[in-house]
Amino acid sequence: QVQLAESGGGLVQAGDSLRLSCAASGQPFSNYAVGWFRQAPGKERDFVATISIGGGRTDYADSVKGRATISRDNANNTVYLQINSLKPDDTAVYYCAANWATLTRIESDYDYWGPGTQVTVSA
Repeated sequence: QVQLAESGGGLVQAGDSLRLSCAASGQPFSNYAVGWFRQAPGKERDFVATISIGGGRTDYADSVKGRATISRDNANNTVYLQINSLKPDDTAVYYCAANWATLTRIESDYDYWGPGTQVTVSA
């Protein structure tokens, strides 16, 4: 079993950039594909980005494509999500999640979840 913990959230202004981190413990992170999801107030949790085990394949939601970069450092058991040109619509709790080897946008495919980190973007 792997435990996940997100960090890097906070209050930023529109146009700023933010890098979120997802640190894993318990098992080698290199065994898992990792995804980022977000949930805005009053809305369902949505897919943001995902990265394959080795980092060679990525996928992004249209809402962040061109502004976000997902990357991973398996040696340090960490996955990152960098979002540039932040907008108020990016305000949400951001979650990272891990699954056994599948690059997927589907929330139910993920086995392990972190508790989330709040990102608030002011206009």
